[in-house]
Amino acid sequence: MKRDHWRKVNERLDADRDFVEIYRNLSVMEFQWDMLQALSFALFRTYAVPGIGALLDETRAFGDETQKRYDDTVLLLEPPSLLGFDHPEARAAIRRINQMHRSYDIPDHEMRYVLSTFVVVPKRWMDDYAKRPLSSQELRASVNYYRELGTHMGIRNIPETYEGFADLMDSYEAEHFGYDAGGRRVADATLALMLTFYPRPLRRLVELFSRALMDEPLLEAFGYARPPSWFVRLSRAGLALRGRFAGLLPARRRQRTALDHPRIRSYPDGYRIEELGTFPGGGCPMPHAQRQTG
Repeated sequence: MKRDHWRKVNERLDADRDFVEIYRNLSVMEFQWDMLQALSFALFRTYAVPGIGALLDETRAFGDETQKRYDDTVLLLEPPSLLGFDHPEARAAIRRINQMHRSYDIPDHEMRYVLSTFVVVPKRWMDDYAKRPLSSQELRASVNYYRELGTHMGIRNIPETYEGFADLMDSYEAEHFGYDAGGRRVADATLALMLTFYPRPLRRLVELFSRALMDEPLLEAFGYARPPSWFVRLSRAGLALRGRFAGLLPARRRQRTALDHPRIRSYPDGYRIEELGTFPGGGCPMPHAQRQTG
């Protein structure tokens, strides 16, 4: 198919009515790799908020089972975009997310901030590193998609526009970013997991590259040293070059979902949505006669 196939498909859709389809085309057809990187980086930013990083550290999920926590997060966020919010599997995934969140005293402003990162960080990633930026139509669909997700999660006062999400994220980080030992441990564990995705001889370089993509407030919040300026420029230019090369390739014909990605490694024999995530009050409360996925 032509390189601009999915952009043209999205142009023919309505961002206020077909936002799930548009977002699906972005996340599993045209920008699968970029979306996975951007959303992973979005979640990583949230650890720099002490209230969020400390809670994640206390749960020990990222310290003891970092790979599983990473996989569960990706797999629980995916069903609404693949199937729509009314599908039973999507409802089960959102219910599982809500069950985990309600086990802790998480303030609404933290939930709203995390939601904002899912909108803002991918848009900025596409601007800087993807083969093309999101169109206004696609950006509006992304806003509508995450507004719908936030509504299903019971989050209040959700911004209505991208500008509103961007203002929320930037102002929240300016006020709340700060060093916390627990948040640093969660960040370290996440980076350590990311390094296992690469051959051992490359891991030191990948770790340095990862820090080169972090902005100054994020580095300061985690207490990470900033790489040399020349390495930062080279790293970001190389990633942008990768995006331009991707723009020369033909459009993808087949969806590439989370389970198609080699980084998702916890469930080689499939999984049940109801059993993903953590269960602070004990084991899985669901009967084991559920349909197996994968």
